Formats: sequence, structure tokens, C-alpha cells
Amino acid sequence: MRDLSGIVKAYDIRGVVGEQLDADVVRDFGAAFARLVGGPAVVIGHDMRDSSPGLAAAFAEGVTKQGVDVVSIGLASTDMLYFASGKLNLPGAMFTASHNPAQYNGIKLCRAGAAPVGQDTGLGQIREDAENEVPDAEGVTPGSLQERDMLSEYAAYLNQLVDLRQNRQLKIVVDAGNGMGGYTVPEVFAGLPFEIIPLYFELDGNFPNHEANPLDPKNIVDLQAKVREVGADAGVAFDGDADRCFVVDEHGEPVSPSAITALVAVRELKKDPGGTIIHNLITSHAVPEIVTEHGGKAVRTRVGHSFIKEEMARTGAIFGGEHSAHYYFRDFWRADTGMLAALHVLAALGEQDSPLSDITRDYARYAASGEVNSTVTDQAGRLKAIKDTYGAKDGVTLDELDGLTVALPDGSWFNLRASNTEPLLRLNVEAATPEAVAALRDEVLAIVRA
Repeated sequence: MRDLSGIVKAYDIRGVVGEQLDADVVRDFGAAFARLVGGPAVVIGHDMRDSSPGLAAAFAEGVTKQGVDVVSIGLASTDMLYFASGKLNLPGAMFTASHNPAQYNGIKLCRAGAAPVGQDTGLGQIREDAENEVPDAEGVTPGSLQERDMLSEYAAYLNQLVDLRQNRQLKIVVDAGNGMGGYTVPEVFAGLPFEIIPLYFELDGNFPNHEANPLDPKNIVDLQAKVREVGADAGVAFDGDADRCFVVDEHGEPVSPSAITALVAVRELKKDPGGTIIHNLITSHAVPEIVTEHGGKAVRTRVGHSFIKEEMARTGAIFGGEHSAHYYFRDFWRADTGMLAALHVLAALGEQDSPLSDITRDYARYAASGEVNSTVTDQAGRLKAIKDTYGAKDGVTLDELDGLTVALPDGSWFNLRASNTEPLLRLNVEAATPEAVAALRDEVLAIVRA
């Protein structure tokens, strides 16, 4: 029996091609997924990695041999696959390893209507079946394979949700990182009042220019420089599968995902007064403050797309945002789409004459550390040491919804979480000033890394 525990993660499947992930394994994943969802069909998309078309084809073979049809949409961003799943009301599989290096690939799975599939909602069963190698279904007619281009429908749907046609002309630098943004941006932005200066739109799964992970500051250096060079109104960067977007203002300064979450939340609340907004516990405290000030209800949740989507379904939330630049919309089947978030930001900018730095300043009230990772062998022991240290202080509150969140009397706070896949503790700190952030960060790290 195979052991697939190393590649079946909490929310997706991901591994090194040829070593952990090959056509035989993927074929069994396809068969197992078909058995889980039952049919009538599965929609499949893939990114621009060299290995993606072949792996997608193997997955499709596994699906059809179980008597389930396949709708192949070919090249796609992850949110385009979610669109197809929602529009066609079919379960879906997206072949991508997001921002991981070229030797990796993976599968993101969803049920019909882009509903998430995680360890507790089917992924564990898929792993168990694939480990035992799924036999071909007996006595059934193999499913058919149909190819369908969804790009234009996807673009039209997004532009229906955010209408920018009457906005002022903007000059925008877009860094696609040689990922799927280079495929979707030209279609989505066509006909809009934008002058687009493209960076790295050539689809190349070897990522020759930089990693397609815009949350790492080193990967937005080119974007920042180009924005300043051409005098752009803003810059937008997408990750490899283009489901996340990162924004810089006219000075090339990063706009935090928390500020984007707050900005989009305010726009969505104008359409649905009193609506619920989901935010994970690592987003800035400015997010729930601003949501409340604009008449909305802020609901805090754990980190991770399955938790966000489940909470959105439970509460009927209109929007959700994470510190990692994932943005979820009720009007997009509660799925995450960086492209729709980018359109909202550009709409907010184009509707008036102020620069982006002025607009986003209202949504960025505090200083933050960003995620600081520490390699530790005893995650539980280090977390306990932090809990014991700060739990003994007056006026401190502790919260264990996801890892350990510590709130101090002066309004500063931090969250410390163990990675699910690596021997890491992840620290996020927020305080009134950069100096206060640095002091608290260093105080916590001294204990974590002792």
C-alpha cells in the first residue's frame, strides 16, 4: 500500500513531480474523487507548469474510468476553476502548486458550487482510496471528455460584479510572475479604462524572473521599481495560480492585505448594509473596527480557506478576507478570487481623484510585523512557554482559537501558530507603532528561540 501522507495536506494535494506525484498516483486520485462526488461530471483545469497538462490528463482518465464525465477547461487560474465549478454546478479539480517552485505540482479540489474539500470533508477518504489503488469501475460505460473554454465567461462575470467602465483612466503595472495572471488579466481588463504595463506575462512554470509569491517582499521589487519608473497609479501582483493578489500604491509602497480586506468590506457593505464580514484572526484589528463603524457585523475565524468558507456559509457573510491576500466573495460562490479583489481596489481608486496612498491610509491604522517564522523542534513546548510567560502578566488576555493569541493592555497583540506541515512557529505582531511592533516581536522571539 502507498503512503500518501506526505502529499495530502489539510486543504489540497501537493508534492514533487516524479518523486511524490506522478501519472499513476494522480490517476488514482481522479478515480477516488469520482467515487466521492459521484458525477455526473467533474470540471478540470490546470496552470502553466510543464507537468500540469499530463497530470490533468491522468486525473481525467481516472475520473472517466469510474463512469463520470469530464469537462476540461484547459489553462486556468484557480479562481477560474472555481468559477467553472460554480457556473456549471460541478465538482472541480485544479492542477497547480500555486507559488511553489517548478518541481512541485498539486491538486485543489472542490465540490459542486466551489464548496471546499479538506481533510474532514472528503480529502481524507480520497487519500485512503488512492493509497489502496482504486480499481476501474466494473460494468459501467466510461465517461466522456468534453473541452470547454471558460475564459471569456469568467471575465464577463467579474466585470458584471464590478463595473469600471465609467471610471477615470488609470495607469496600472501588473506583475503576473510568469503565472496564470498573464493569461487571465488581458481578458478581464480588456475594454476597461486602464493603461496596463505588463511584467512577466509569459506563461513559464519555471518562474525565470522571481518566485510567484508576492507576499515575500523580494518578489515585488520589480513591481515597485516599475510603478515608480512609469508614474503608475498602482501596481498589482498575482501569485502563480492567480487566486491571490497583492497591491502597491503609487509610491510603490505595499498595501497590507488587511487594508485591502477593510476597503473591499466597506464597498460590499454599501451594497448590503448590515452584512456579515469574515476575517481570520491574524488580520489587523482595524478590520473589525472598520466593519463595525460601517454598520456591518465582523466575525472572526481560524486561518484557512475551508474555515472561512464554512463560516461564510453558516453566517451568510457577503465577504471574507485573510492576512495572506485571499479574498472570498458570496457573489463568487464564497470562493477566493484575487482578480475580483483587484477590480474592487481599482474601482475604489478610479471612482475619485485621490491617490491610492490616501485612500488606503484610512484602512491601515496600526503597524504590523508580517509573518515571522522560527524553526523549532518542540512547537508545543515553545507555545506553552509563551502562554506561561504572558498568562502571568496583569491585564493580558489569552485566546486559543487558532494557536495562541495574546492581547496586551496597551492594545498590542500577537498570534503564534504551529505550521501544519513544517517544524515552524509562525508569529504575527500588531501594535500602534513600528517601534512597538519591533519590541514585542523581539520579546516573543527571545522565548520562542531560546
